[in-house]
Amino acid sequence: MKYGIYFAYWEKEWGADQLAYVKKVKELGFDVLEISLAAIRDLDKAGLDRFKDAARAYDVTLTAGYGPAASENLASADEAIVKNAISFYTDMLKKLEYLDIHTLGGGIYSYWPVDYSKPIDKKGDWARSVKNVRTVAKIAGECGVDYCLEVLNRFEGYLLNTAKEAVQFVEEVDEPAVKVMLDTFHMNIEEDSMTDAILTAGDKLGHFHVGENNRRVPGTGNTPWAEIGKALHRVNYQGNVVMEPFVMPGGQVGSDIKIWRDIVEHTDLASLDRDAAQSVNFLRHVFCDYCSHGN
Repeated sequence: MKYGIYFAYWEKEWGADQLAYVKKVKELGFDVLEISLAAIRDLDKAGLDRFKDAARAYDVTLTAGYGPAASENLASADEAIVKNAISFYTDMLKKLEYLDIHTLGGGIYSYWPVDYSKPIDKKGDWARSVKNVRTVAKIAGECGVDYCLEVLNRFEGYLLNTAKEAVQFVEEVDEPAVKVMLDTFHMNIEEDSMTDAILTAGDKLGHFHVGENNRRVPGTGNTPWAEIGKALHRVNYQGNVVMEPFVMPGGQVGSDIKIWRDIVEHTDLASLDRDAAQSVNFLRHVFCDYCSHGN
């Protein structure tokens, strides 16, 4: 497995300049930097080349994540919105192919965060999403990108709240590029068992996010990391493990994630860097115990 981190740990805006984080994550001991599609959606070829060249120079794998806007909702009953969403993903997937990015994850079957002041039609949205994800998945497959559907907690999404639902959805889409994406923060809210959720996803697990129950870096909360590592080994997960901590209020990131206070005592850059470096070392130790010894 390779270990990574999402750029937004350090930022308050999704569209922030993310290029500098390629070097940073390498220096902190990571293999992977996860960026947002917001970082590349408006880049020209020269801008894309800068990302591509930096990743090669520092030997960093890039992955991508995204929380679609309501205008990019593949589950929408509005045909104009669906048309716009398919166009958006077609463009983005071609950019990801150019950047040699092979994983896109997030609530990319609906939109995020959900506006619960509006009526919810889970059955209808599910059917529309399956159909339209299938269309996008064919393009993802042509671009060599795994299209990973993130299982979200009930407060952020309603279509896929558990690994069981995600597996059912992926089976209905029935396209090789479509995978399940699990996140320990959401699993902690929705799943009866971390182990059972991972085993349920099994060989359909395409991407894995990690973070504590309180959104801090792994190793600083009450998440059962040894149990999780053992389960990942049991399903022979060989993909990326990307931490997604959020610890600072402010900006669109803080608003969307609902961070209303400093989650950690120190949020200066040096402290954030130190915590991230310590956390990735912790994960390597805990998870690789099972990789090495088959416990």
